[in-house]
Amino acid sequence: MERPNKSIECTVSECSHHCQDCNYCSLDKILVGTHESNPTQEECTDCMSFALKA
Repeated sequence: MERPNKSIECTVSECSHHCQDCNYCSLDKILVGTHESNPTQEECTDCMSFALKA
C-alpha cells in the first residue's frame, strides 16, 4: 500500500502515485510545471510527476 504524503494533497485517482484510500500523493516531492509560455491561470499548470496508473 502506498504511504500518503500529508503535505501533497491530490485528487487525480488515475495517477499511479495517488493513494487510493485518501486524496494524497505517495511521492516525497512533486514537480509542478506549465504547458504555456506565459501562464496566467491555474489551468495553465501541470503536475509533471504524473504517471498514468497501469
